[in-house]
Amino acid sequence: MNQHTPSPAGISPASDVTRPRAQFRPPAVHEVRVQGFFGPRIDTVATTTAHTLLNRCIKAGMLDQIDPDRPNPGLSIPFQTGNDTVTTQMFWDSDFGKSIETAAYALYRRPDPELEARVDAVIDAYARLQDENGYLNSWYQRIEPGKRWTNLRDCHELYDAGHLMEGAVAYFHATGKRRLLDIMARYADHIDQMFGPKAGQTRGYCGHPEIELALVKLGRATGEQRYLDLARFFVDERGRQPPHFFDEEARARGRDPKDYHFENHQYTQSHEPVRQQRHVVGHAVRAAYLYSGMADVSTEFGDESLKTALDALWGHLTDKNLYVTGGFGPSAHNEGLTFDYDLPNETAYAETCAAVALVFWANRMLGLGPDRRYGDVMERALYNGALSGLSLDGTRFFYENPLESRGTHHRWTWHRCPCCPPNIARLVASVGTYMYGEAEDAVAVHLYCESEADLDVAGTKLRLSQTTAYPTDGAVKLAVDPAEPARFTLHLRLPDWAGATVAKLNGEVLDIASSSRNGYLAIERQWSAGDTVELDFEMPVLRLHAHPKVGIDQGRVALQRGPLVYCLEETDNGAHLHSLLLDRQSAFRCEEAADLGGAVCLVAEGVRETAAGEALYTPQEPAREQAVLRAVPYHAWDNREGGEMLVWLRQEGA
Repeated sequence: MNQHTPSPAGISPASDVTRPRAQFRPPAVHEVRVQGFFGPRIDTVATTTAHTLLNRCIKAGMLDQIDPDRPNPGLSIPFQTGNDTVTTQMFWDSDFGKSIETAAYALYRRPDPELEARVDAVIDAYARLQDENGYLNSWYQRIEPGKRWTNLRDCHELYDAGHLMEGAVAYFHATGKRRLLDIMARYADHIDQMFGPKAGQTRGYCGHPEIELALVKLGRATGEQRYLDLARFFVDERGRQPPHFFDEEARARGRDPKDYHFENHQYTQSHEPVRQQRHVVGHAVRAAYLYSGMADVSTEFGDESLKTALDALWGHLTDKNLYVTGGFGPSAHNEGLTFDYDLPNETAYAETCAAVALVFWANRMLGLGPDRRYGDVMERALYNGALSGLSLDGTRFFYENPLESRGTHHRWTWHRCPCCPPNIARLVASVGTYMYGEAEDAVAVHLYCESEADLDVAGTKLRLSQTTAYPTDGAVKLAVDPAEPARFTLHLRLPDWAGATVAKLNGEVLDIASSSRNGYLAIERQWSAGDTVELDFEMPVLRLHAHPKVGIDQGRVALQRGPLVYCLEETDNGAHLHSLLLDRQSAFRCEEAADLGGAVCLVAEGVRETAAGEALYTPQEPAREQAVLRAVPYHAWDNREGGEMLVWLRQEGA
């Protein structure tokens, strides 16, 4: 008899009022039990990071600002130089929202009465803060009263609301407690009254996209179509002109629209209507959040015109602007894009939040159907550019993720703009939802990891279990266990990095070439309890070469094995990493790094160059001596003794 494990003791998840209309919807967090590679990381978030986030939010003074029963703290973080309208203190509600969302996912993993009580106390403060009309923003209620809705371009009012909405939905599903959900529904009602195309409403939108995707989540959780319609309005309205909303808003504040730190509206992706956009521009996180919201609206309303724009934007990012680690946004100035093929290594900004947001966007694109273009990038960003943002012990964080360091770049305990810590924490804690997709007559496996998922397909319950050491090796065994025999299609991603791949159904070898669609193996049949599928992905060590237009990486290679990109650290290889060259003919061997939680390291032969003398320039070639190169997964760097780091390696003879 097929048994399905209930939710963890003490947690009574509320079921969705409505399900997303995407063809392939992700399962809920509690429907996937994750072990393997991500299991210990989720445990660390649940036991350590979730509390760490609340501790550091409170230590920074956030609860003092939010709780009206506490003395008003006033301005704690100065306004930014060169942009006297913005202080990161304005974003504190968003940090609490993401921290609450992280805590919700942690409670799925393990009951924690202390953590739940701490979140309830923060929610109580928000309940006391909320205005009678539903408005809720701690900055404009306590620090700058009287200025609400006067600067949507810069001040993140709707962005803050969006992250609180996401936290409210997650906490409701995890605990069944409606208080924060009801608070945010009241706020959404107020926003719905304020913004829209009707007479007396503001035809505006937020300078930092986020509320679009949050309203879709809120609409799905509450069943309120109005919230979905409002999300669509914000998407449709962005970039419409003349006049441009942000220009009119600036004039209303008595400011010259040209007096703008970022000079043009590309920074906020509002330079033209979204359906006309074909190039990823501006602030990287804002861009990926917007595209995530666009994908949500596209699937909810069946809007193919948005899909056309999204496909073009996806191609522009992944073909010309994506780091090998899955990060994007090379510039610190705008935390975002500059020009095509501008991918510097040492100065790479590649914000953790941008890689996290790219995972969100890719996952929503997969809602339209299995497609390796999205699944591969989701995996690359998840395992590398995003996961690097969280230390192995769950207490320290990266904001920027360069691909080269002289030894001065390290994780920090907190930041004046602490958006990244709760963002990567909530992603890791909910990673099971990104592994699978379920449709009426199909199931997709997007990511491979030891796990067990309870899904619904073809009118029956399905338990799908993965047994694997992935990404240590490429062997995956899937147990397909429907409660009743049922006919459906099982889609299994075939990673582009894989070498030879063998697939077996109940021990019989399958013809992959004839059964693949869009980079997924599609097995359609009548499934019964006890059926198994085995995959064996060859995991060669790839020496990746950059496009010739990425000038800084020419003559160099980046190492990748499976989904993991690798780097050299000084602690393994000594200083002056640029003096090392990888032997073109060297074979690689895999070794376990006990000081990195058992991570697989790559070891190969190479040489080290040494100067022929003290002269800065000389006609003499440098001397060479044999060297052993040891590379570690990029996501695990800076977890030991500090020092240099390098992703793109010189190769002997290049």
